Amino acid sequence: MSNKEHLIEQHIREYESRLKHIDELYVRAHEAAEQLHEDHDAHSELRDIKTRRQQLPQHADEIKSMPVEHWREETVQKAGPMAIWDILAQKLEDFIERHE
Repeated sequence: MSNKEHLIEQHIREYESRLKHIDELYVRAHEAAEQLHEDHDAHSELRDIKTRRQQLPQHADEIKSMPVEHWREETVQKAGPMAIWDILAQKLEDFIERHE
């Protein structure tokens, strides 16, 4: 395995780890929202977060299928999935803090 391939594998594992963390946060947020039976804003916010979460695996799939030669330039040009994932995780953490 080349150094670039190793780097890609490392990033993919990191994406998968962050996705698992987001899923764990989502479960906590969902449990907190269940206690807010009539809070439509909270439920709407959680639906928006769920929609964004469902789009995350697509980013990892794109990287997995990308040729090694193009991987670095593509991930540098874009903010990258990590920025998106971090923002989503922060939104979940904020939601949990407000509703637990």
